[in-house]
Amino acid sequence: MPPTGVELIGMDIRDTGSVQAGIASVIAQAGRIDALVNNAGSSLIGAVEETSLPEAQSLFDTNVFGMLRVTQAALPHLRAARHGRIVNVSSVLGFLPAPYMGLYAASKHAVEGLSESLDHELRQFGIRVTLVQPAYTKTNLDLNAPQAASAIADYARERGLVARAVEESIRKAPEPTEVAETVVEAALGPWRMRRTPRGQAALVSKLRRFMPFGPVDSSIRKLNGLG
Repeated sequence: MPPTGVELIGMDIRDTGSVQAGIASVIAQAGRIDALVNNAGSSLIGAVEETSLPEAQSLFDTNVFGMLRVTQAALPHLRAARHGRIVNVSSVLGFLPAPYMGLYAASKHAVEGLSESLDHELRQFGIRVTLVQPAYTKTNLDLNAPQAASAIADYARERGLVARAVEESIRKAPEPTEVAETVVEAALGPWRMRRTPRGQAALVSKLRRFMPFGPVDSSIRKLNGLG
């Protein structure tokens, strides 16, 4: 059951008709939209060479085009009100590489570029766009991530190392509550282009900005079990 005061509305973000119906239902019940949080996403484990074009397209259909469908459906109402906030949930993999999760990282890099560009377009209407960039969080998203269907034996050893490193990182990861709190701050607090939850995400963001490429590259390989 949803918390008191929360109304659940079904929406398939990969279906334009479903998205438009969901947004119409919100407007019918509430009369306006003050904040939009694009949080839905999926993952995929596999080397870039192992990932088929249909697998990549399916991933982008959720992580990028799904966000785009919902945003485009909500924007006429936000523009009419001349205010609002759009929160797009990205990832630290929106600014870092991710061996054996390259297509997921690419989708989040796309979210980052789209969000920054959109923010410039929407300021004239009193609407701001912001990004939330979590690191590993204790959820089933990565634990249940599908594997690329076409496995190439040459990648098997390293792919296995990365999969075990991901499992270990999730085991030590913070609860989703911290990400949820950051999303609330992004939606209702003073505007900032990027917000990272406390802990590893904030640390990684600082390292990426201020450390030279070499140490960052080595840290990424170590974090992913690649030595």
